[in-house]
Amino acid sequence: MNFLTHLHLADISHTDLAANVAANYIHAPIGQAPIPLRQALWLNQEINSLCATHELTIELMAAFPARLRSIAADLMAVSFDHYLAFYWEEYHPQPLAEFSHKAYDALAHFASQGADPYHPEALLTLLPLMRQEDWLGSYANEKGLQKAFAHMAKQHQQPELFKDAYNVTQKMQIEIETAFRTFYPQLMAYTRIWSRKTPPEYLPHA
Repeated sequence: MNFLTHLHLADISHTDLAANVAANYIHAPIGQAPIPLRQALWLNQEINSLCATHELTIELMAAFPARLRSIAADLMAVSFDHYLAFYWEEYHPQPLAEFSHKAYDALAHFASQGADPYHPEALLTLLPLMRQEDWLGSYANEKGLQKAFAHMAKQHQQPELFKDAYNVTQKMQIEIETAFRTFYPQLMAYTRIWSRKTPPEYLPHA
């Protein structure tokens, strides 16, 4: 999943917002992470694993044109952020603008601790721009979606693959939105369950 979905799932599961996002950039072992980060890092793995293996997401990724199959997971993740932002009031009681402000503050505090294996530089360099351009709020509109694809292309080894990403996702709007509306409530339920069944060694009090 992408930034907004991970932050939303972290919030509803009462786990660390910034660590849930940072986990996509962290390659160091969870068991050696600072204790306050461990549950969020573990939860991120569970979320990403389900997203990669669920029949609904597999079917959606297979529906992308063959030339884009290698980045289908990325296109799906950004598109899911778009639909989460677009239908935000159905999934969270707090207005998106307020939630975004809270998330940016959490990310800024995370970044203030400096770069290390559990505070990856690759993420920390993005955070000022993320807040300045309000990435989280902008996911709700098409211009923001286009910007998200552009930022993703800059970080990819084959940026040319994203040239038609926006047009393709627009043509697949029914398929993507249907998959999101069907899958995401299930993912929310799984996330709440995982937060209650986190292995003891990853809990903050462990």
